Amino acid sequence: MSRVWIFLLMVLAGAVSALQPGINARLAQKVGILESSFVSFAGGALCLAVVVFLFGRGSLKGISIAAPWELLGGLIGAVYVTCLVFAVPRIGTAAAMAGAIAAQLAASLLLDSTGAFGFQRLPLDFPRVTGVLFLVLGSLLILRK
Repeated sequence: MSRVWIFLLMVLAGAVSALQPGINARLAQKVGILESSFVSFAGGALCLAVVVFLFGRGSLKGISIAAPWELLGGLIGAVYVTCLVFAVPRIGTAAAMAGAIAAQLAASLLLDSTGAFGFQRLPLDFPRVTGVLFLVLGSLLILRK
């Protein structure tokens, strides 16, 4: 799959993911913030279980040899979703997502520049840093009332 198609896939995923915080925040009004996050993750886990069962080609046995830090993705995701459920009704979906995305990109630049997790090292150069700075400034503009 080409880099362009992968990028377009992520654009689509990003657009759809903008729905999740609002949906979870509405559910939180009925069941609570933590409970809404739990329902979100339980529903996602159930869907993924079906997909893995039907189409999975890997082996979950590999969990036994994974480093403990390699299992933190779910915990980090739970914290992220819970923070969004808390933030969206208070500052709006756009501001919450803008802050999260700007921070993700800034952190991602640092991870890319160090070759974190054994992945390809990408330069911390002027265009990439400038792009992130524009996103951070844009997120601050979105937060303004």
